[in-house]
Amino acid sequence: MDLSDQLKNLFPEHQFKEEVQPEKSNVWLQEDPLQCKFEKRKGKVNTIIAGYTGATSDFKILAKEIKTMLGVGGSFKNDEIIIQGDYRDRIMDFLKEKGFKVKRVGG
Repeated sequence: MDLSDQLKNLFPEHQFKEEVQPEKSNVWLQEDPLQCKFEKRKGKVNTIIAGYTGATSDFKILAKEIKTMLGVGGSFKNDEIIIQGDYRDRIMDFLKEKGFKVKRVGG
């Protein structure tokens, strides 16, 4: 039982307003879509996200958020995010929730 529940029990007739703070994106959102593609490198499956025109530090932050969300490894090289494994659908959903436009490239 948290504080808001205790207050509601003490003052049942009072109308409490709960303010919901919208989640602010910590990276710059661009107009052009990001490209999400599937590649095999050295026999291993990778998902590659390219096409970001903002600051490199913002793209690195985005890479870290994706790797943390999926619980997989990956890296940031040559203005591309490389994620180990085929996670195109989950990554595209995540990027759309963040406000990015995403384009699926390849099969």
